[in-house]
Amino acid sequence: MQMEQQTEHEEVFAQPRKQYIYCFFKRTFDIILSAVGLVCLAPLFLVLAIWIMVDDFGNPFYSQVRVGKDGRHFQMWKFRSMVKNADALKKELLELNEVRGAMFKMKEDPRVTRVGRFIRKYSLDELPQLFNVLKGDMSLVGPRPPLPEEVAQYTDYHKQRLLVTPGCTGLWQVTARNEVDFEEMVELDLDYIQRRSLMLDLWILMMTVKIMIKPNGAY
Repeated sequence: MQMEQQTEHEEVFAQPRKQYIYCFFKRTFDIILSAVGLVCLAPLFLVLAIWIMVDDFGNPFYSQVRVGKDGRHFQMWKFRSMVKNADALKKELLELNEVRGAMFKMKEDPRVTRVGRFIRKYSLDELPQLFNVLKGDMSLVGPRPPLPEEVAQYTDYHKQRLLVTPGCTGLWQVTARNEVDFEEMVELDLDYIQRRSLMLDLWILMMTVKIMIKPNGAY
């Protein structure tokens, strides 16, 4: 649904505080934790890659153009959880979207493979984004990076999600996740942007580990 106008409650706030010390330590931790994670998780990467190829032969990795900080486009990496022609099939499923607003979600998406259902449930499909974090396209914590076609539907209010570096996990993922619509997700992201701190990031990371062990409705 095209969102051409802002509702009365939507107010555009100023640029977030610079927080130079916070940003320095956040980037430092991103580099250290993503590098350590990639080394330690290498055996798991190999197992998942082989499992995906056995289940649905093809490249076990999937890249997609996403929109990052200040509207910059980048290639985001994931383990492939859908059939190889998933992007082409999406056009046929748009009318079945179960989430209001500028994003697409289906609980029983027919494009998801058997292995894909498992790795999505435990958020294992997101692990290759550690490469994006190491490169600097993403942070460990921040708003989820949207698709360009989603951003095309954004109002100025929604575009405030793009004021900071996007993350692998965030306040939305560890709280409401798929239980809220697009507008409520935006509210959670903007709340994070206004309150972000090392302590909040640490709490979100700890909650992320918890929901990887005990999923909170991912699909």
